[in-house]
Amino acid sequence: ERPFASGGKIEMQLEAGGYTVRPGDGNAIRVTLGGNAGAAKVEVTTNDAQASVSVKDTPRNNFQATIDVPKNADLVIRLTAGDLKVEAIGGNKDIESYAGNVDIVTGDAKDYASVDASVKAGDINASAFGEAQSGLFRRLTWSGTGRRRADAGASRLTHRQERPCRPTRGSHPGSLRSTRCCPWRT
Repeated sequence: ERPFASGGKIEMQLEAGGYTVRPGDGNAIRVTLGGNAGAAKVEVTTNDAQASVSVKDTPRNNFQATIDVPKNADLVIRLTAGDLKVEAIGGNKDIESYAGNVDIVTGDAKDYASVDASVKAGDINASAFGEAQSGLFRRLTWSGTGRRRADAGASRLTHRQERPCRPTRGSHPGSLRSTRCCPWRT
């Protein structure tokens, strides 16, 4: 874990695996390994409003990592292969995955000035921006009035708004039990 100011830029170089990047509780960057961590190496460096996260030497199967970042940060993420989930983090997003799935919670489309998403072969599901495409060499470009920018490329790419929390009924009539507001959060 390294302290890092909200609103800065975080660059991530991630080797193959399953990753979740989510807003943390404070102004810090924390990487937690799970699944088969093997001999994976994590390096986090910070310098004023710049940070870098590197995950190397990941095993070939069932590697998982959760990366907590400040709630507002510009993200630059490069993933060699695997699945990447980016939860609702305010800021610009520049994300590429050479092979695998990328799922990005973008929040409100009104916050974005531009979105550029592409796949070489696969799907773009951009419900937050009113579009879906499938096939070879697909590209979505979108312009709005906001200030943020999102650029993403992957084999399967999903941009979506965060779903509101709704409690679910418990086993007793009239009772409510807590709910995981967003099923992609762990």
